[in-house]
Amino acid sequence: MRLVIARMNHETNTFSPVPTPLSSFEPRWGADVLAAARGSQTAMGAFLDFASAIGAEIETPVFATAFPSGPVDDAAFEAMSAAIVTAAEKGCDAVLLDLHGAMVTQAHEDGEGELLERLRRVVGSLPIGVALDMHANISARMVEMADAIVGFRTYPHVDMYDTGERTAVLIRPLLEGGRKPAMAWRQLPLLAHTLCMNTGVAGAMRDAVDAARAVEGREGVLSASVFGGFSLADIRDAGLSVVVVADGRDLAEATADELAARIWTRRDEFVYREVPLRQSVAEARRAAERPGKGPVLLLDHGDNCMSGGTCDTMDVLAEALNQGLEDILVGPIRDPRAVAELAAAGEGAQVTLGIGHRTPMPLLEAAPRPPLTLSGTVRTIGQGTYVISGPTYTGMRCDMGKSVVLDTGAALVVICERTHEPWDLGVFTCLGLDPSAHSFLILKSRMYCRPVFEPLSRAVIECASMGVTSSDYSLFRFRRLRRPIYPLDEEIRWQPIMQTA
Repeated sequence: MRLVIARMNHETNTFSPVPTPLSSFEPRWGADVLAAARGSQTAMGAFLDFASAIGAEIETPVFATAFPSGPVDDAAFEAMSAAIVTAAEKGCDAVLLDLHGAMVTQAHEDGEGELLERLRRVVGSLPIGVALDMHANISARMVEMADAIVGFRTYPHVDMYDTGERTAVLIRPLLEGGRKPAMAWRQLPLLAHTLCMNTGVAGAMRDAVDAARAVEGREGVLSASVFGGFSLADIRDAGLSVVVVADGRDLAEATADELAARIWTRRDEFVYREVPLRQSVAEARRAAERPGKGPVLLLDHGDNCMSGGTCDTMDVLAEALNQGLEDILVGPIRDPRAVAELAAAGEGAQVTLGIGHRTPMPLLEAAPRPPLTLSGTVRTIGQGTYVISGPTYTGMRCDMGKSVVLDTGAALVVICERTHEPWDLGVFTCLGLDPSAHSFLILKSRMYCRPVFEPLSRAVIECASMGVTSSDYSLFRFRRLRRPIYPLDEEIRWQPIMQTA
């Protein structure tokens, strides 16, 4: 028995100016794949363990992940997809794919659907199993070309490996000659906000996932996945959907109808209505005056790196300084030009320079802002490398590039060469900083920082900035998105109906 197993993962923000060449994926090819993938807490890691358990021969053409950014270069997509298709052309019994589900390339707004269609032409009726991120934008083509689609159940995502295991469970009977299950898909006219998908707190998303778990306990229902979708993609299929795999078409369709209808009744709970930045910063000040330990955590969700943010908007820090907040730790902020200037000045130097707001955002309905002028002392110059301690991407080695700490008196500002999500305390400890020792902590993040930084904080305040990951949909020009869709179109009636792939 021979399995083709691969990972090609990207969440595309079509409004982001951050490029996505092949190098962004840091792809491993051929013989180098196993060193990166085996033992990893990814769906592909689970696929490899499954293959070992059943004694299957494997071919692993590529293991590639790029953090969210703008549309993927066509050359990158062609290189990775060609490797996967070529491996399948050599002959196999099944294909197991670790994908994201929200990849948009320069030529293809449905990157995963394009890959799956190319594969289907090669493998014919052989099984294709796909593990997807909870933020996948599911298309009809994806459902038609795959035999089983399974999605994450957690956000922040800590069940990537588990999702791979669940996908393999569905494919195994097909390898043993079993009957192909039915797959039903419901695409709701709902452009859900990412900030409303935290499964770690009570709310509509957690209830939807719990409902999906519950129906999986019924006889014949093999899998039920709720995909919140990724709304910052101007493509037809952006938005929330449900996929059910079951023994029989009628059961799959009825179950998908049930879950979709239940979600639709709570559609307003998937909409995040942000408050003005000035109000959020004022609330942070009040929170710091209350009894408690640890910093007040301010999350700059308008410039969230893991949704394609530029990592250089300065709105939140500027407003915090304007309101007189002190003892602030903020970062990382990507500004290679500032890093070069500060490094040239040297540790201990007194400097005045502009920081941030370097990246033009032409697809955003917001006026460009000049860099924020700051004065202070160059405190530390170093290399921003660390290893993630968990729980997300545990063990992954990270590199922010050359990094500098600027001490302005009111704030310690971490500035780096590369766009970087604050996954871990290592973002600061690698530069000799203790985030728990400050009154205020400003991070460019929505969710991934929370498992590590929330337990250290006395309060969490979500702060709106005008960046390409804003929750204010009025900042974006949606031209390809299907309409009507809630909440862009509030007066909308909908009921689930069978959607054929």
